[in-house]
Amino acid sequence: MRAILALILSFFISTPAMAEGFDPVTRRDSFVSLIQGRDLTRFGITLTVRPDGQITGRAFGRDVTGAWRWKKGYFCRDLYWGARDLGPNCQAVKVQGNTLRFISDQGSGQFADLYLR
Repeated sequence: MRAILALILSFFISTPAMAEGFDPVTRRDSFVSLIQGRDLTRFGITLTVRPDGQITGRAFGRDVTGAWRWKKGYFCRDLYWGARDLGPNCQAVKVQGNTLRFISDQGSGQFADLYLR
């Protein structure tokens, strides 16, 4: 159970952020154009981040729900994995091809790469 929770938390937190080859996404409209009509995936995780501010999906057999907003150039989200509140976090977003990199703590923390499908 703890291993699964750690992987879920890595939805937006993996390893220290390195952004080689990634371009920053700093505007809401640019972010929406990337995610609209597509899912974000990673081993065991499939999420839909909708333009209306909702996050839905599944991760390791549990529902994922939440909300997001764009604030001062950052993707700010509140997230639940099943009944577990993963809390809020504002993240820098970068893109390279079909990969979105979310970097926690306004770009100063760890990152997770999710793939646009």
